[in-house]
Amino acid sequence: MWIAPERRGLGRWAVPGLVLGAGVVVGGVLAADERYGTALIAFAALACYAGYLAFRRNEPALPVSERFGSGHRARTHLRASAMTGDVLTIAVIGGLVVQALRGGDITAYVWLAAVAGVTYALSALIGGRGL
Repeated sequence: MWIAPERRGLGRWAVPGLVLGAGVVVGGVLAADERYGTALIAFAALACYAGYLAFRRNEPALPVSERFGSGHRARTHLRASAMTGDVLTIAVIGGLVVQALRGGDITAYVWLAAVAGVTYALSALIGGRGL
């Protein structure tokens, strides 16, 4: 039921909220330095990552697919794949923010973040869960 305490607690919103807050701070710092385009891109990347985290906040476990077999080995493979994707996404977003704050070129990070976001969105839509 949607009103169960585990579904309405603020704890599930803490990390997405923190990431969105970081996006506001980073965007504000860059805007104060009059780098408006970079500020908008950095904020958008962090806001999209917060949306990704919010979208996944209620996932109790990973779905098991026939393509990966069944049982413990399949769950291990899916968790490892998900963790790899999460770590790589954090690295790309983190690199984008660090380069933006340093005043460096963020083009490569923007492309990687866009590819990651589009790939995840398409996978969620095609995988049957939907956005």
